[in-house]
Parts: sequence; structure tokens; C-alpha cells
Amino acid sequence: MAPWALLNPGVLVRTGHTVLTWGITLVLFLHDTGEPDTARPQTHAIPPLRQWEEQGELLLPLTFLLLVLGSLLLYLAVSLMDPGYVNIQPQPQEEAKEEQTAMVPPAIPLRRCGYCMVLQPLRARHCRECRRCVRRYDHHCPWMENCVGERNHRLFVAYLALQLLVLLWGLYLAWSGLRFFQPWGLWLRSSGLLFATFLLLSLFSMAASLLLASHLYLVASNTTTWEFISSHRIAYLRQHPGNPFDRGLTRNLAHFFCGWPSGSWETLWAGEEEEESSGQAA
Repeated sequence: MAPWALLNPGVLVRTGHTVLTWGITLVLFLHDTGEPDTARPQTHAIPPLRQWEEQGELLLPLTFLLLVLGSLLLYLAVSLMDPGYVNIQPQPQEEAKEEQTAMVPPAIPLRRCGYCMVLQPLRARHCRECRRCVRRYDHHCPWMENCVGERNHRLFVAYLALQLLVLLWGLYLAWSGLRFFQPWGLWLRSSGLLFATFLLLSLFSMAASLLLASHLYLVASNTTTWEFISSHRIAYLRQHPGNPFDRGLTRNLAHFFCGWPSGSWETLWAGEEEEESSGQAA
């Protein structure tokens, strides 16, 4: 997505959802969410940031601010970077090397996209929102306004993990500031907004947890969201009873996060095909 695309109203709305999450968790540091001070009335509490400052312990708030900043940078990186678009007009030599003949077994016919008319590598798919074919397509994220594919998938997982950590920290701050042993009217005035914040953060935390858990499961099995949901409609998956790209948990994680072991998906798919053929012949 181009930087000027952030001016799109839809992008601003979706970005506002994430900014709202960061804003809520940051405001909690300035809210009266600390433990009550014995030298003060029990209806008031010391804000954690002021309490840590009085105790000379600023490592925790600085760590929290760094986590929020890291979450923001990862969000912008995933939203703005190329997710792994297939070149529409590559150089003739590069097209023959990269898209047609680079370790592609002749048993695998290359598919031509019916939208942008490029030759799709294995595991690529056309995204109608981005109007481009994406390598190792996972899904189009509406909150990122960008596809999650070969180049930004690991950053997307890192963003989910960091965002979940920020949400859980904010959830803890909100819970620690709630005071339940008060008259209903006083509690509603002093803790009503904080309780609503706690419920909102709980909802966001649950959504982030489910997303992170599902993506870690898919990464561990070396599959994508699109392949997991639509395996019955994908030609190269219908020919195999299992996942032809699964190389075991350790290798799957090493390839996803470190790029090792390397190799084309076509070669891996053909190797699995040969093993099945030899097994049937035996």
C-alpha cells in the first residue's frame, strides 16, 4: 500500500481502531490504577507512573512505552510494505528465470491469473482488494488494509504477539485499579469508565489471542489461512491427502522465522509427489 493511501477514509477508520487500543493502554498509566496509599484517603490511589517515579523505578513505564512504539512501527511496516507481489511486468530474462523455469518441475503446470494475467508461482493467489497476485498468500487483513503474504507474514505474527502483550499489560492495569467494595453510586462515578475500559480491552485481548494462536498453528504446519480454509478448491492440494509443504515442526518454524531451509515450493511439492508415487508402486 502506498503511503498516500493512508488518506483513504476506510484506512483511517481501521487505523483508528488500533490507535484507540494504544491510547487506552497509555491513558491507564495516568489513571488512578495503583494500590491505595495508607497516608491518603482510601478512596484515592496513586497513579502507577507517579508511584514508580516516587520509588525511582521508571524501567516498567519505559518498557511499556517501548512496547507500544514497537507495536506502532510493526503496524506501519505490515501495512505499508510489499507483501510479496508477483511482478506484473518483469524483465524477460527475470521472468523466465523466476516465474517459469527456476526449479519448476515439468509436472507442475504454471497457472495464469485470470485478473492480472501473470504466471502464478505455487501458493500464490490474486487479491481482489489489492488487485495483485501475492506470493504465499495468507489473507487480506482489513485492519491493515494490506495483504499478508510471503514478505510480511512474520512481521504480522510479531505484531500480533507484541500487541497482545500490550493489551494484557493494559488489562492488568485496568483490573488493578478497580475498587469493588464501595457504594454503587460512588463506584459508578469512580470506576465505571475504568470497568468499561477493562471490558473493551478484554474483547481486544481475546481477539488478538485467537488470531495469534491460529497463525502460530498454521505456521507450525506450514500452511496458510487461504490453504487451510479452501484446500478443497486448490488444485495442488487436492492431489495430496495431506499437506505437501509440511517439513516437520522444527523445519517449518525455522523456515518461517529464519528462512531456512530454503528452496522453492515447486521442488518440495514435486518431491512429495515422487515419494507418494514410489510408495504406491512398492
